[in-house]
Amino acid sequence: MITVFGEGRGFRVVWLLEEMGLPYRLRPVDMLAGVENDPEFLAINPSGFIPAIRDGDATMVESIAIMEYLMARYGPTPLAPVPHDPAFPAYQQFLHLGEAGLAASTFFVIVTNMLAPEAERDNWTARKAQSTFESRRRLVARQLARSPYVAGEAFTAADISVTYALQLAQRTGNAVLTDLEQAYVARTTDRDGYRRAMDACEATKAWVAGLAGG
Repeated sequence: MITVFGEGRGFRVVWLLEEMGLPYRLRPVDMLAGVENDPEFLAINPSGFIPAIRDGDATMVESIAIMEYLMARYGPTPLAPVPHDPAFPAYQQFLHLGEAGLAASTFFVIVTNMLAPEAERDNWTARKAQSTFESRRRLVARQLARSPYVAGEAFTAADISVTYALQLAQRTGNAVLTDLEQAYVARTTDRDGYRRAMDACEATKAWVAGLAGG
């Protein structure tokens, strides 16, 4: 059985697993207690960030890489358009933009606001990260003006990636979603897979802001 270590960005992985109907076990990682006290997790990821998975003899980190691995290994799945599908370029772009452009950028603003000494919170790096987040967000807005989902007419794993990033920014007070974004998030989260993933994470008290993940 697939074991998912940690939540935060790992929510993407849990949501994907629920959408694909794959059995898994969610194993919480208590980042506040310190991963140095969790040798089982450190054996999976000695770098100490979440999420990670163990699937038989395979171990992986980085949420988007994990998603691609699962879809390739246990697919095919309509969540991943094939390369000759007209939706494939947008799918590929937004699958990665959800982390590299959105979540990774807003992460540095969030941790600065939450953890940095007050005198150090307004700094060039945090402002640059925020401007990067906002510029990538404009790409999402342009796409949603054209289609209901970021890859086109159908829900894909790219929507899992982007939805997580938008919700992360919203829940931490780093963004107020536009009407277009709110309607999009309402569509993507009005799914049985999303609700099951939320129930699984809440059952382990694992829903966190994702402040130590990838």
